[in-house]
Amino acid sequence: MSAIAPEILRQVKRIELRTRGLVNSRFVGEYHSVFKGQGMEFAEVREYQPGDEVRTIDWNVSARMRRLYVKRYVEERELTVLLVVDCSGSSRFGTGARDKQALAAELAAVLALTATRNNDRVGLVLCSDRIEHVVPPRKGRRHALRLVRDVLAWPSTEHGTDLGVALDWAARVLTHRAIVFVISDFVTPPIERHLKMLSQRHDLVAVVLDEPGERVLPDVGVARLVDAESGRLLEIDTSDDAVRAHYAARLGAERSARQQLLRRLAVDEVLVPTEAGYTEPLLRFFHTRETRLRRRRRR
Repeated sequence: MSAIAPEILRQVKRIELRTRGLVNSRFVGEYHSVFKGQGMEFAEVREYQPGDEVRTIDWNVSARMRRLYVKRYVEERELTVLLVVDCSGSSRFGTGARDKQALAAELAAVLALTATRNNDRVGLVLCSDRIEHVVPPRKGRRHALRLVRDVLAWPSTEHGTDLGVALDWAARVLTHRAIVFVISDFVTPPIERHLKMLSQRHDLVAVVLDEPGERVLPDVGVARLVDAESGRLLEIDTSDDAVRAHYAARLGAERSARQQLLRRLAVDEVLVPTEAGYTEPLLRFFHTRETRLRRRRRR
């Protein structure tokens, strides 16, 4: 990547300022409660205090000391988080204040800063129909902001989307269980096999970017449209009711198929509208997941 433009650095700073309060006040605790470490490791033995669980009593030490002592454990975290971000041509599309790429950068900031506050490692993969850019997982705030910078600064591309390439790459490279956030509009060739393979070993979350300009085909008469990924020019009559009905039916079928696929593979979906922001969708995701974990523990 060439020298970073000053405007990109200013954008990174603005994103950090916008997301810092949310990360500290709302996301850090939620993240920690739903993404646990790989186990618990012994830390120390200390004297029993009222309220300690009986099952933590170390009877051997207690017998020697003639007072009750308990074992204290700490969570082994060292989690690895991988952000797979779609940077194909369609990521530059947006009808509001920000396009999908800008929203992806803010999501990357929130997730990366939250993970690093929990002392986890975070990496990045930018993909189109190929692997465009890779940043290996590391810890720390400066590293997290570097990931945000790379999402914003990666040069515009006319390449198409094939998330299967990135999912296969992650399945090969990640040797230990990781948390993988895939941030994309998920307009891609079939990826069921790729999702299934990756989700069998890793905790996979689909973050779907939802752009209002793509939900409905507006009635603006004859329009010339350019495919952002292929460059193909298409002329259609948007005033034709049949054309708009076909568009709506096709879009609805694609969304329904994606949702059914993710449910079948037990992959969490977070739908994030570009015009409404990510705070509420992410909090709903954390709360839903925590509720599910509590139910499992009760069983």
